Amino acid sequence: MSVTAQATAVVVTGASHGLGAALARHYAAPGVALALIGRNPARLAGVAESCRRRGAVVETAEIDVRDGARLGDFLRGFDARHPVAVVIANAGVEAGLAPGRGCEPEDLVTAQLRINLEGAIATVSPLIEPMRARRFGRIVLVSSLAALMPLADQPAYSASKAGLMAWGEALLAWLRPDGIRVTIACPGFIATGMSDRYRGARPFQWSAERAAGHIAAGAARGRAMVAFPWPLVWLIRLGRLAPRPVRAAFIDRFLRFEIDAPAAL
Repeated sequence: MSVTAQATAVVVTGASHGLGAALARHYAAPGVALALIGRNPARLAGVAESCRRRGAVVETAEIDVRDGARLGDFLRGFDARHPVAVVIANAGVEAGLAPGRGCEPEDLVTAQLRINLEGAIATVSPLIEPMRARRFGRIVLVSSLAALMPLADQPAYSASKAGLMAWGEALLAWLRPDGIRVTIACPGFIATGMSDRYRGARPFQWSAERAAGHIAAGAARGRAMVAFPWPLVWLIRLGRLAPRPVRAAFIDRFLRFEIDAPAAL
């Protein structure tokens, strides 16, 4: 059975661009109700329209996932109208070291932790008890390969994604007896507007559409972890087994880059 045949209602955060927009379009189909959440109203409206053309019923909400109260109210209301089968906590931001490899600005550190970790928890938590009552649901947490191999150029980002992975692993054990499957997605480099701020190598970069399809397929199969691309995943796994000096050399060779500061988080 296809993903969309099983999932009659899907929630996607960070849906106004990049991977979130690609995920929204992937799930859009006749008989599917989509809740698309993002911070850019114009881009969100464009994604919603493209999903409606594919036959989906679409509701949108311009909500910052740091606003847990407002986010929870919207999600509970949407679930009452369209029982949610899949929730994808995708909203995320990233920054890096200050120019000259200086310390990360505190405001950017806080924003990454609040959006990437707290925002994901705020997205999923309001839907857990309804899913438990129905004894069905899929939770998808978009983490990063940086959770498996923390990046010297992105300490706060790596911490936020590692925390999200840890939370997801705890949910796996808790919710499986209730019929709820949790998938932790750990993508590598994805060609999105966010990646345009990178200055450095982006090995094995995937398109947003390819990444969205791979994540959705893994969630449909009930996979606990979806990490890609495989060449980079295996390099990271081998690096974790190596002595720390070798690991540091690997990071310097394959995972060293600079990232321009975002306009705002």
